[in-house]
Amino acid sequence: MKTLRLNVDAKKTETPEFAAALEKAAQILRKGGLVAFPTETVYGLGANALDAAAVERIFAAKGRPKWDPIIVHVCSLEMARELVSAVSEPATRLMQAFWPGPLTLLLARSAAIPDVVTAGRPLAGLRMPSHPVALELIRRAGVPIAAPSANRFSHVSPTTAAHVLHDLDGRIDAVLDAGPALHGVESTVLDPNQSPMLIYRPGAVTREMIRKVAGPAEIYAGRIEPSEMPTEALPSPGVGLRHYAPRARLVLLEASNPEPVPAAAELASRIAQAAGELGGEKVGVMLPAGIAAPADSAALRLFNWGSWNAPKEMAQSLYAGLRALDEQGCTVILCPLPPHEGIGVAIRDRLRKAGTKGVRD
Repeated sequence: MKTLRLNVDAKKTETPEFAAALEKAAQILRKGGLVAFPTETVYGLGANALDAAAVERIFAAKGRPKWDPIIVHVCSLEMARELVSAVSEPATRLMQAFWPGPLTLLLARSAAIPDVVTAGRPLAGLRMPSHPVALELIRRAGVPIAAPSANRFSHVSPTTAAHVLHDLDGRIDAVLDAGPALHGVESTVLDPNQSPMLIYRPGAVTREMIRKVAGPAEIYAGRIEPSEMPTEALPSPGVGLRHYAPRARLVLLEASNPEPVPAAAELASRIAQAAGELGGEKVGVMLPAGIAAPADSAALRLFNWGSWNAPKEMAQSLYAGLRALDEQGCTVILCPLPPHEGIGVAIRDRLRKAGTKGVRD
């Protein structure tokens, strides 16, 4: 199979070229094919969510196990309500506040959603993306789109079409290329059907934002370790096994003082110390502006990872950085952990799931 690359400009949605590319992708989806497409979080690998055979092809292309459920993307509240049997009052408030946007809600599914989408579980993850290409693709296809991230299972998520093709070229029908994703980390996944509500995966919609709109919410504390295999379907995407992982061994560095200035100085020292201890390894560093590089850094591969004082920048370039250091042949990647607040919570979540070793603190 040759993967078709369809270039689109998300700022020129009224052009004939945009319409032609989106219609081509929509036709592929209606016929049961696979299309990777941009969202505001990462690139997703989409199939008709109502077609069990099409969704099965997602699992085959990614090498994804069947116990890992898939999020369903919709373009309207009307489409969402056709896929669920009930919507709670907190869920309604959250939809009004954060849709379209990077929030996935686990809702009681209707019979319209095949078991393969939810791994047989009664709740389906639904979200309405805010990216204009994603919304128009769903609208033109006329069906909800089941879509996990468009990468090989457990690998670093893709934030550009080039990342998608690196992992899936020849395994999927097409990719819509609209440039880099905005947020760079996957959507927040929330179960609003209990009190307190449960955040299975943190993202750009933070716990504080959720609490202001709909009441108490806590972050899921359980996790399946990399050496374990699930005995049943997972309750949500992104909660188990090793996810978001580069080929290189990832070493996470934690500051004892969470305040930005002392933390930056401490982490610079920890990076230098860790790099010095890794003789014989090809060392890469995810290095934010504001954290000094080691004095003797000529042998290191450095990725300019946004600004230490701007975690949104760090989130946007997180996966691109891990992929870039992998491509340079690094065998170890040193990565400082941002403070446990705002979108920093999501960055820490992804890095901890990607790491194979404990945090150095």
